Amino acid sequence: MATHDFFRLDGPLDSTPAEGQMRIANLSGFSGLVQRFGADPRALLERHNIDPAAVRDPDNYIECKSIASLLEYCSSSLNDPLFGMQLAQIQDPDVYGCVTALCRAAPTVRDSLHCFIDYLPLTHSPAPALELVEGMQTSELRWHVTADLGSNQQANYQAAALNLKLLQTVGGRSFQPSYVSLAVSARQKELRDIERLLGCRFHGDAHNNAIAFPTQVLHQPVASANRLLYKLLSGYLEKVKDESRGTVAERVEAYVRGALHSGHCSIERCAQKMDVSVRTLQASLSKEGLRFSDILERQRIEQAKVYLEEGHLSLDDIAAYLGYAEQSSFGRAFKRWTSVTPRQYRQRAGGNT
Repeated sequence: MATHDFFRLDGPLDSTPAEGQMRIANLSGFSGLVQRFGADPRALLERHNIDPAAVRDPDNYIECKSIASLLEYCSSSLNDPLFGMQLAQIQDPDVYGCVTALCRAAPTVRDSLHCFIDYLPLTHSPAPALELVEGMQTSELRWHVTADLGSNQQANYQAAALNLKLLQTVGGRSFQPSYVSLAVSARQKELRDIERLLGCRFHGDAHNNAIAFPTQVLHQPVASANRLLYKLLSGYLEKVKDESRGTVAERVEAYVRGALHSGHCSIERCAQKMDVSVRTLQASLSKEGLRFSDILERQRIEQAKVYLEEGHLSLDDIAAYLGYAEQSSFGRAFKRWTSVTPRQYRQRAGGNT
């Protein structure tokens, strides 16, 4: 396979999180941690209306409030005042989705952090608002939560530890935070453990959540920088950002393009990703004279044309890749839309038969 084929992106992400949602990857490692306390993770998840099966797919979305509530309950019931930070210790920055890959590919630490700030709402959750505040000697990566999560002290602990891990990933082994400030109320006896886990001074009851570090770090090159991947992913996420602002039909098209290959492309999942009911989504599409099934089939045909022109995949593979149970079903649909069979289209395009 040629390099340009390997790195090509046919469509946007499966979807982006809706307002008040978060990737369920935020709970990666949760079950193992809870079991170490002798508790039942399934019971804890169900208590907070979280489907235990959904946790297996990191790209599922969940209400931020459910996660915040779960972490607070675990902290109290398991008698661990730093439960959120303990959870983050067994996680890595990939919890944040593909924005982490973009951060690793960025040329400098400053570029990396700007990517993190710009695209985290697309790949992980729109709830946190981040900013980079640059000073002469010390700079801060700051964040606050725009959604009403109720008590979210443990979520703040988790975010601080994960954000610090991201900074360490792009800043290299020599990266050393100056201090961490959090809008949490920590008891005096917990401060030593917090500073041990964070590896720096800690300030509680702060106005801003922030990780501080020497400003000179921003100029450092990222050791894992990859110019091609950086250009591809940044352009890709910018396209996703633009499409997320489009009409309902455009957002459904974007969802379908990304979800076709997953085998889970459905109006129910699309509605869930857009944070609306199936009935509301159907009504919105109807106002534009469209049905979900029409959009699904049109996107299948458009992608089929690309694969047929390239000639790399067999007709069976293309049918399966686009979610058809049989090649014959794919063939009938393709001919209905184009008046020619897939094989005839490929021959006219000069592709392999």
